[in-house]
Amino acid sequence: MKEQTKKQKKFSKHLSRGALVLADLLSISAAIVFAYLSTQWYKIISVSALIWAIGNIICAIAVYASLGLYSIVLKAVGVMEIMKILFAAFIIGLSNVVFTLFVRDFVGIGTGLVYTLALASLTALTRYIQRLRVGIRHYISEQPANKIRVMIIGGGSAGSSLIQEMQTSEKIAYNPVCILDDDPAKLRSYISDVKIVGTTKDVKKYAEEYGVQEIFITIPSADKKRLSVIVKRCQESNCPIKILPGMYQLASGQVTVEKLRPVEVQDLLGREQVSVNLDEIMGYIENKTVLVTGGGGSIGSELCRQIATHNPKTLIILDVYENGAYDIEQELKRKYRDLQLLTLIASVREEDKMRDVFKKYRPQIVFHAAAHKHVPLMETSPNEAVKNNVFGTLNVAKCADEFAAETFVQISTDKAVNPTNIMGATKRICEMIVQTIGRHSKKTKFVAVRFGNVLGSNGSVIPLFRKQIAEGGPVTVTHKDIIRYFMTIPEAVSLVLQAGAYAKGGQIFVLDMGEPVRIYDLACNLIKLSGLEPNVDIDIVCTGLRPGEKLYEERLMEEEGLQKTPNGLINIAKPIAIDEVMLKTTLDKLYKEAYDESEDMKRLVQQLVPTYTIDKRDSIAEALADKKNKQKQKRA
Repeated sequence: MKEQTKKQKKFSKHLSRGALVLADLLSISAAIVFAYLSTQWYKIISVSALIWAIGNIICAIAVYASLGLYSIVLKAVGVMEIMKILFAAFIIGLSNVVFTLFVRDFVGIGTGLVYTLALASLTALTRYIQRLRVGIRHYISEQPANKIRVMIIGGGSAGSSLIQEMQTSEKIAYNPVCILDDDPAKLRSYISDVKIVGTTKDVKKYAEEYGVQEIFITIPSADKKRLSVIVKRCQESNCPIKILPGMYQLASGQVTVEKLRPVEVQDLLGREQVSVNLDEIMGYIENKTVLVTGGGGSIGSELCRQIATHNPKTLIILDVYENGAYDIEQELKRKYRDLQLLTLIASVREEDKMRDVFKKYRPQIVFHAAAHKHVPLMETSPNEAVKNNVFGTLNVAKCADEFAAETFVQISTDKAVNPTNIMGATKRICEMIVQTIGRHSKKTKFVAVRFGNVLGSNGSVIPLFRKQIAEGGPVTVTHKDIIRYFMTIPEAVSLVLQAGAYAKGGQIFVLDMGEPVRIYDLACNLIKLSGLEPNVDIDIVCTGLRPGEKLYEERLMEEEGLQKTPNGLINIAKPIAIDEVMLKTTLDKLYKEAYDESEDMKRLVQQLVPTYTIDKRDSIAEALADKKNKQKQKRA
């Protein structure tokens, strides 16, 4: 069946080329007749005219074929094809002039020039006939009522190409009705009979005036900050918004309606994507055995994806959750058939198991992403946070040092700065462990990477908000003024990978994540991107801060300074002096208290992290009880 389809396509292709050749034969003949009738009508029936005609037919067909004029798609004919036709006409005209100079009295120069002009016009007509037919029909007929009325944001070449495609394609159900552009020089001008009516400041006004049903943003060269502003203005219209990807994504193809994509929340972050030096990453990962703990999680799995593209000798995925590990294993096997891949189900808590893994497989690069990360859940199970985060990290880091791994990269968080929750406090202890072991390690470079919330990761607010919107609401936010730093999963992983390249030992890398985002605004934007109105179609409810939750997150502690790296968006925090004797002694006590499920465990955590404040309410149940008591007192 597939073979038959290929044959049909091949036949259709040859048929269309044959039709163009036949059209050109008729055009050449008509141009020759017209040239003789205009200049030397009395010589039209002569041997010289016949020889000249045959020569021009052969010459024209050969020139057209060499310039690829029989390989074009008629629906996509544009400026390049016209340039080719004009160049072909120039070559044919020059050939005729040279022929006339050498063979005098055979044919006049005037006849050759008229023929060349007529031929160029007829050739262009045969190539443009389909687009002209559709364009004329579009101009003289009313647009079907079922076509979606579209506003175009951006009067540049991308917008122009998109408008032409919508107007000339019979299969596209969009009708461009107006254009907005922030360039004052373009106002009140037209692109393919569509008027540039105003600027993006008046999106809502013109959307209502022209009955707009969808908005297309066609400015692929716009930076993230400008794009964020434009998207927010478009959201005021409550119309669905689609956007063209960036210039680098369009470089390999034409601007078409199919390239448009829905606006995502990351388009509203208002900053550029973090860029990394792929050569640096390749240099230290290529042909190395790489271990990713927590490889089945959102960050760990993306680490595996990007590492797989940098030619590791072996990639080891280690995770205690088998389903996540299995999913990323199968994905990588499908995409990278030559990848040497090993998946291990194991817990980083088990020191003997970690020693066995390192002894058998000798990983040279270690990315430690395994951790408990959910703040409210760790508040109700604080001992589990200590067991998994603190001692899981200690086990893996000690093994990396013992078995001489080249680089160890710890995944940290901005919640480790002045933590108000046990999860953040345990992550700060992990940073201290990495810095301490790294200070004494002779062969392994230990570093930590600190970043904010990750859009779309497991447990982040975006999947939760999407689910709540799909269920009809309400969307729940803990506090109207709560703010967070955000980044995308690929950004976070790119930072982690580059940190490994910059590693010298003992550093904490911090990403410049731009301005923080208010979670309430994020919820509003996500509702609007779904084509709904916040607090009209979908309610937003503030539920109150959860135990251990801050209104805002910090990236650095007061005593830390910043040092720039070659990547301007990645900084190095100045290491803090650590009492290593106290750290070891307290960790020994903390291990016993955590596994004994002791209530004193948090006090030991506070000894290690003085900025950590213990929440007296040790459970959500107690917090809810306090809230109910206050409500009763108010009623009384």
